[in-house]
Amino acid sequence: MNSYTTQPTHNTGRAKPVPEHWAPLISAWLIYLAAIGRPATTINTRRQQLERFARAVEGLPGEVTADRIIEYLAAARWALDTRRGHRNALVAFFAWTVTSGRLDTDPARHLPKISVANPAPRPAPDRVVNRAIATTDRRILLMLRLGAELGLRRAEIATVHTDDLEDGDRGAMLRVHGKGGKVRVIPIADELADIIETGPHWHTPGAGRRGWLFPGKIDGHLSPRRVGELCADAMPGTWTAHTLRHRFATRAYRGSRNLRAVQTLLGHSSVATTERYTAVDDDEVRAAMMHAA
Repeated sequence: MNSYTTQPTHNTGRAKPVPEHWAPLISAWLIYLAAIGRPATTINTRRQQLERFARAVEGLPGEVTADRIIEYLAAARWALDTRRGHRNALVAFFAWTVTSGRLDTDPARHLPKISVANPAPRPAPDRVVNRAIATTDRRILLMLRLGAELGLRRAEIATVHTDDLEDGDRGAMLRVHGKGGKVRVIPIADELADIIETGPHWHTPGAGRRGWLFPGKIDGHLSPRRVGELCADAMPGTWTAHTLRHRFATRAYRGSRNLRAVQTLLGHSSVATTERYTAVDDDEVRAAMMHAA
């Protein structure tokens, strides 16, 4: 059985089973995504999105209407980017079912577009990060450090491997597996490199010294979702793994005043995206005003 197979499952109290008429169709689409080179993290996200939709709707895949999809999206209490991701997954899935000859009509073809969210930067405060690092176990501590000190996304944290370490001209480097299968190599402090080189044994005595830094059941490593949950649980309030990335971007820019360098570290394709990650504090605003006075 390949890793993209979706099967109807017995209800364990966690989630309803995937309807039997949907499971083979979703599995075939996931195999298609793998065939065209989509990374495993993207495929897993799409699987979760489609399985959630399949559980929510009633009837066969060929009976789904545009109105039913709109009702589904409208009822969900999601952030804008999450809503957009689910909408895009449904558009891509149903377009594939028609082009592959599995369904006759595409109910998602004319779904309204959802604009990209443009929230203000929200860097996790130092007091929150420092308290979390001081009180949590070593495994979660390392996740927090990878987010706060390297700006890694939760999916990038989940897929750190001991083989990703490299020796650069000026010190250790880390190969980061980013969104869309893009890989970037970033500098890393020697002390943090030594920890990664130790492997999962550093945070879990008895574990190996090679392989995934955070072993798990999804492709051998923890899922991005689980990494996000562990980081969020370690920090009080509503701070998340992504706010650690905002913290890194803000501090990196304040220290260097080089937005292009920060863009490279974060793996953004556009410097405009990087700008949305860098917060400006009151002192900086006041200093700018004084220069104009």
